[in-house]
Amino acid sequence: MMDRQKKILIIDDEYMITDVVKSYLEHSDFKAYIEHNGKKGLETFYDVKPDLVVLDLMLPDLSGEEICKEIRRNARTPIIMLTAKAEEEDILMGLDIGADDYMTKPFSGKQLVGRVKAVLRRTESDPVPLFNIMTFHNGDLEINLENNEVRKSGEVIRLTPSEYKILLSLVKYPNKTYSRDELIFIALGEEFDGYDRIIDTHIKKLRQKIEDDLKNPTYIQTVHGFGYKFGGGKNEA
Repeated sequence: MMDRQKKILIIDDEYMITDVVKSYLEHSDFKAYIEHNGKKGLETFYDVKPDLVVLDLMLPDLSGEEICKEIRRNARTPIIMLTAKAEEEDILMGLDIGADDYMTKPFSGKQLVGRVKAVLRRTESDPVPLFNIMTFHNGDLEINLENNEVRKSGEVIRLTPSEYKILLSLVKYPNKTYSRDELIFIALGEEFDGYDRIIDTHIKKLRQKIEDDLKNPTYIQTVHGFGYKFGGGKNEA
């Protein structure tokens, strides 16, 4: 039993899905709210102030992307995106504009509840960044989320798309350790079927661009036997 019943807002136009999801959430001691279009969903968001939003990408009025951006302009509330497409571009787009996790349809209610609990645990200890610019170590490293620009010691550094995706994922939850498989999916997509150590090559190149001491990295730290995590001290702007 939770200390306070968590409020979950579901914004999806498929009535069968929302009814099932609501039932599973309420069975797990959440308070569930349902809206079937984007405008009403935003109204309920500001009225209810939910602890988490389950948001469909495809809605009859506003798109899920528009709603996600609107929420991110004003709140750190975690968002789980729902999509009928498993395309890497759609998933990464959602993560880039502020979603915390995603699920592809069809999915089970039990699986969604598990994701909701995991995201709430993660975001309660590491809040979603609200600001468009994140700086670390008093400005040594700066990430501009608006234009996807990264600066090191005031100079723009050129990252490949894969390097940027890895860095952004690590930065978002600095206490989370990512396995190689997780980073491979983030950088290369679920269809990648090559050698998993390729992610070490991406990490090596990324470190060469943002670290001062490659033997004692400040930002991208190795968690031996598992993967990598972000270790930079944050100052948000």
